[in-house]
Amino acid sequence: QVQLVESGGGLVQPGGSLRLSCAASGRPFSNYGMGWFRQAPGKEREFVAGISWSGTLTTYADSVKGRFTIPRDNAKNTVSLQMNSLKPEDTAVYYCAWNSGLGWQSAWNYWGQGTQVTVSS
Repeated sequence: QVQLVESGGGLVQPGGSLRLSCAASGRPFSNYGMGWFRQAPGKEREFVAGISWSGTLTTYADSVKGRFTIPRDNAKNTVSLQMNSLKPEDTAVYYCAWNSGLGWQSAWNYWGQGTQVTVSS
């Protein structure tokens, strides 16, 4: 069984930066794509970023492109979300997700518990 544990959320001012981390266990981490999603109050969960099994391919939602990056460390079984130039509209609960394939096109079949990110002055 895969376990995903997120950390790094918190309160940050607009324009600031925050780095989320996700520690994975339970399966060979380097065989699968990983991603980050978020859910704001009253809204549906939305895709934020994805990374392929090797880390060579990434994809981002238009709303975060150029501000967020999604590095992964297969030696440490971790995936991160580096968030820069944060805006109030980035406020949400952020979830780490495990893909059933090599990238982000297959089903997302494991999820972390979520970590709150609040962008406010």
